Amino acid sequence: MTPVGTEQALADRVLGGWLGRIAGNMLGKPVEQGDLWTRDRIDRYLRRAAALPLTDYLPEPVGEDDGFELRPEWQRCVRGRIHGSCRDDDVDYAILGLDLLETHGFGFSTEQVGELWLRRLPYLQTFTAERAAYRNLTAGLKPPLTATHDNPYQEWIGALIRADIYGWTSPGAPRRAAQLARRDAVLSHTGNGVYGSMWAAALISAAFTAPTVRHALDTALTVIPPGCRLARTVRRVLTLHETRMTWEDTLTTLSEETAGLGWIHTIPNAAVLTAGLLYGDGDFTRTITLTVRGGLDTDSNGATAGSVAGVLTGADAIPGQWKDPLEDTVRSAVFGFDGVRISELAERTVQLAVADR
Repeated sequence: MTPVGTEQALADRVLGGWLGRIAGNMLGKPVEQGDLWTRDRIDRYLRRAAALPLTDYLPEPVGEDDGFELRPEWQRCVRGRIHGSCRDDDVDYAILGLDLLETHGFGFSTEQVGELWLRRLPYLQTFTAERAAYRNLTAGLKPPLTATHDNPYQEWIGALIRADIYGWTSPGAPRRAAQLARRDAVLSHTGNGVYGSMWAAALISAAFTAPTVRHALDTALTVIPPGCRLARTVRRVLTLHETRMTWEDTLTTLSEETAGLGWIHTIPNAAVLTAGLLYGDGDFTRTITLTVRGGLDTDSNGATAGSVAGVLTGADAIPGQWKDPLEDTVRSAVFGFDGVRISELAERTVQLAVADR
């Protein structure tokens, strides 16, 4: 891990975050349906393809599919078929966040986040809480009503997946990252939905300077209320890991303790993500593959795990099987950004981070 002491080192770590987010997203995308693609089913799929241990993107289907097919995009997201990233909201929101900071600076308002969505993001490329907030914006509602009116998804994972840009542009400043993420999150979320965004932003920010992923996780916990369910769940994973419980048993325990929340809720997904980071122990490949094998919202969790691991290791240390097929190209639904280079996005992110130091 390279200390962030120079702009060159910062650039490598920011590019690592972007590459990690996109690679982790692509890894999890074919099995993104947590009520069908459970942890057990994902591993059975991998065993059938002789792909365990998993060290690359998902393999193509082999034999019968047990009645559950991969997502329709799988042919552009499995090993040997990837030529640039697929379009996905987990990457679109990172791009939107970059555009937000370039347009309005770090003093942006929640209202400006909503205005940017209306200008840059197609309605049908929003989902759950984001779609509810978008609909509320078009009806003339203002924050915080955009998050609370007719929105049953307020604590789902959508705000968390929007947090990366605030961590990348606040290296080593987790509280600042969390404050920026909160201002974005309250457009569409409340409670643990907002805390998830703050936690993820702080986690990514802390990864620039933390000596280990455990240190980054400990730091990220300091920006959210210690008694909230998100904090209690993350601490529970940390405790189980300390007892040397296996990754499988840790996830089984947390699955039982978070049962009933649904596969897109922030809490169970934070548990899967935390476990992937801890048991991955700073190794990029192990981190994203364990996280995706954990199930639930696989592409979102893979993306955030990849972002953290990519910042920890830097782009140069990410193995080629993950970054080479991306061909430095992003497909995006964000108006004006389709086909943009990953390296360009990273360079623009570094410029924001350096300018605000």
